[in-house]
Amino acid sequence: MTENLSTYNNAFRRYIKYSLYLLSICVLGWGFTSYKQVFLGLVLGIAVSMYNVWSMHRKIDRVGQAVTEGTKVKTMGSLSRLMTAGLAVLIATRFPEYFNLIAVVVGLLMIYLIMLIDFYFASK
Repeated sequence: MTENLSTYNNAFRRYIKYSLYLLSICVLGWGFTSYKQVFLGLVLGIAVSMYNVWSMHRKIDRVGQAVTEGTKVKTMGSLSRLMTAGLAVLIATRFPEYFNLIAVVVGLLMIYLIMLIDFYFASK
């Protein structure tokens, strides 16, 4: 059981680490290129996506703890993650001079791409 928990926590740390690398590349792109709207949209999307993954990680830990203690399991909070993604899209549509909407949506999906790539290399 502890081995699975350790593997799960290590995977979570890798996802956050890779996302931070990607986020820093986007910040550099925002600072040094003329595509400021695109890179700022990516930054917003990746930041919200990282928050959603962190929130899911925290809630999974709470559910695991509730199961081991035999207490009632609470909801996983899908609505809150959807609302944060919706807030990012709302910000992008409200301030189109700063954020590119397509880039925000791509940024929201980046963490899942990171997870797929990490899973592919971890399984080899």
